[in-house]
Amino acid sequence: MTAPELILRDLGLVEYQPTLTAMRQFTDSRTSRSPDELWLLQHPSVFTQGQAGKAEHLMAPGDIPVIKVDRGGQVTYHGPGQCVIYLMVDMRRRSLGVRDLVNLIERSLLQLLEEYAIFALLKSGAPGVYVEDEKIAALGLRVRRGCSYHGLALNVDMDLEPFERINPCGYKGLQVTSMAKLLPATDVRPALIGTRLMDIVASALPG
Repeated sequence: MTAPELILRDLGLVEYQPTLTAMRQFTDSRTSRSPDELWLLQHPSVFTQGQAGKAEHLMAPGDIPVIKVDRGGQVTYHGPGQCVIYLMVDMRRRSLGVRDLVNLIERSLLQLLEEYAIFALLKSGAPGVYVEDEKIAALGLRVRRGCSYHGLALNVDMDLEPFERINPCGYKGLQVTSMAKLLPATDVRPALIGTRLMDIVASALPG
């Protein structure tokens, strides 16, 4: 049997709200024959509040917009220098459960970081990827009609100050880090990192 087609798109720096609308439209209009897609991108500064989001975790947004979204989880920040990959995957066709897809994303992030000698870890009950006690990558998914959208965000080389205005992912006092902070003498460009990470995720998806 031929493996499902997978299309990789590099969208560059794009506004959050139109991208969210595009993900929803793609998911609602796709058929059983539609190829899966991975979207690599960055967003201008924005806070996104998940379905279970509580106002208490958004402490001082200032001039950064806040958008309520339909993924799981609490509040997070997106900004330039962060690698975001959205996964539009027909999970039923690939025989994937939600936990399977989360595990695939987390393993892909761990593999990418290990290639840069960053030895990250997972924490039980706290989705995402950590270096010691600092979070370096977040993930959040929505599944509709057996298909996923939203995805992962890896802090590559970005201003981390906005994370101090929130309780990241709903955890008070959680510290956040980035690849550039951990590897100050290494060239870590989001586009380059993102292309490699997208390739890892693509190769990990079951046919």
